[in-house]
Amino acid sequence: MPIYEYTCANCNKDFETLVFRSDEEVSCPRCKGTDVHRLMSACGFKSSGSFTPASGSSGCSGCSSTNCSSCH
Repeated sequence: MPIYEYTCANCNKDFETLVFRSDEEVSCPRCKGTDVHRLMSACGFKSSGSFTPASGSSGCSGCSSTNCSSCH
């Protein structure tokens, strides 16, 4: 069950939520609005005691969840 990042179009709050089913309706925890949009998230994994960025990622610190134009 993945945890996804969303942003609410009503109150502009970014939040994370656990999604059990792909058809599950997600609502904002602040305003309870359902006009939410899933964000692209950077992910990584821990292997052999060190952090490894997701495949194809440079791991630069300039990237954000919605914009990676600073390094790519």
